[in-house]
Amino acid sequence: MSTSIASLPLWSATVAGLALLLSIDLILTRRPHEVRMREALAWSAFYLALPLAFCAGLWAAFGTTVAVEFLTGYVVEKSLSVDNLFVFMLVLAAFAVPAELTRRVLLYGIIGALLLRVVFIMLGAAALRSGTWAFLLFGAILLVTAAKVMKDALTGHEREIDVCSLPAIRLVRRFVPVARDYRGSKLVVREDGARALTPLALAAVAIFAVDIVFAVDSVPAVYGVTQDPFLVFATNAFALLGLRALYFVLEGALTKLCHLNHGLSLILAFIGIKLILHWAHGIWPGVPEIPTLASLGVIVAVLAVVTLTSLYANRR
Repeated sequence: MSTSIASLPLWSATVAGLALLLSIDLILTRRPHEVRMREALAWSAFYLALPLAFCAGLWAAFGTTVAVEFLTGYVVEKSLSVDNLFVFMLVLAAFAVPAELTRRVLLYGIIGALLLRVVFIMLGAAALRSGTWAFLLFGAILLVTAAKVMKDALTGHEREIDVCSLPAIRLVRRFVPVARDYRGSKLVVREDGARALTPLALAAVAIFAVDIVFAVDSVPAVYGVTQDPFLVFATNAFALLGLRALYFVLEGALTKLCHLNHGLSLILAFIGIKLILHWAHGIWPGVPEIPTLASLGVIVAVLAVVTLTSLYANRR
């Protein structure tokens, strides 16, 4: 496993910047309102410019290799997060979240998801330090996931989720009373003389719970691009930060990307093979490895092709 580029000041500055952005978001969403397309596009542009500026800073400070690893990992994480938006839509519909509260509940869910990713990233780093077998394990996880995603795509299996069956939701309902209706952006209210969670709180818990499934494939996928925990954290953080704005931009267009899952399965399989080749190269040096720059080219090409084929299929 390669050593991390991150020093304590770099970690501190990154975490502080992330906390500042989340704090600003919490302040801006105190007054619930329905997000219009113009606002969503502005936020999407901002959250796209942010990782690009970060990548430029990495290039200036650490060179081309580190910058390409970050950019490739970010593209992988962003492409996987687009598919996550489908499930977020189902969760929000299941809880009948009012349009003006959508941004708030996504923010709560994503803060929880980000904390969860930190745990997965630390576990992944520990696994990689323990031996090269972790590359083989991560590769196998991605290949199995890719096969499942492709099977669902070929059979036309609909994305569905039974919110009530989520263990986190069952656990919350078992021990904590739940209010009968939404109370603005409040998570906890007093009802019948006792404290109760609002449906908004349950929706946030559901977003957090389903992200556990997403983290199982997205974190190993980024580790397939770079073994630096700092870069893995940064790619996850930037992808999650821009996820809410992207939700409102793509809300209507997502259903038209009919071939998205085909492309994602190919990307997961490709990175899985890359990890297995990396493991094999450590044992048999004659086994070739896939360069990071080539990985970036393959991933961008796959996404471009599935977008074009989806548009063509919709025209027909």
